[in-house]
Amino acid sequence: RRMTAGPVFITGAGSGIGAATAAAFAAAGHDVIATDIDGAAVAAVAAALVADGGRATAHRLDVADPEAWDALAAELRAADRSPAIVVNNAYALVDAPAHEQTEADWNRQLSVTLSSVYRSVRAFHASLEAAGGSVVNVGSVHALVAWPDRPAYAAAKGGVVALTRQLSIEYAPWVRVNCVLPGSILTKVWDGVGDAGRSAAARQASLGRLGRPDEVAAVILFLAGDGASYITGTTVVVDGGQTTSVIDVG
Repeated sequence: RRMTAGPVFITGAGSGIGAATAAAFAAAGHDVIATDIDGAAVAAVAAALVADGGRATAHRLDVADPEAWDALAAELRAADRSPAIVVNNAYALVDAPAHEQTEADWNRQLSVTLSSVYRSVRAFHASLEAAGGSVVNVGSVHALVAWPDRPAYAAAKGGVVALTRQLSIEYAPWVRVNCVLPGSILTKVWDGVGDAGRSAAARQASLGRLGRPDEVAAVILFLAGDGASYITGTTVVVDGGQTTSVIDVG
């Protein structure tokens, strides 16, 4: 089944990879449903897309709130804009070793980063199946390798990879479900990192630099599109070679 040009639902679209993904889909002619917990940020993203001639609306969404998913899904059904494509990009991150993570911090990171993927399918499985649609989950290289102070985040991202495989079986052959694993990408996470930290991360990548959000968005667009019509249940690493070596290559 060929992918429809139906609406694209994106979480965490207020900045970084999510905003770049919204721009990529809008440029490809899709109706973009941009969501983020930061309502002002996602409104600015949608406004910029519309100003450039695209179709987009902004919606504040806390992906950890099941009732918020239900309300937005009902709103989209009423407007005949239930999504044909879903991009799960939202995440939460608290840096601390496991014994210093509070129960609330741990649960919030798993709810936002992992359980939101479940909530997206629960909300939109009917329209995804009807459209012969696609789900693309944004994981992380943290699913493959470990850094200090990221226990909940790594567990959640590893869960996203496993859940991607499971959902690809649950909803086959109607819906394709895939995952991208970004490496060190220049998003707002890096705002507080100095030149030394950025250079160290760049040396981990065989391409010798940090990635750009649009480079991840291009892979997401591909996985959602007809060019990937025989790809499901897989992960694509977008890390500039960061996970291919155990040494700094710079």
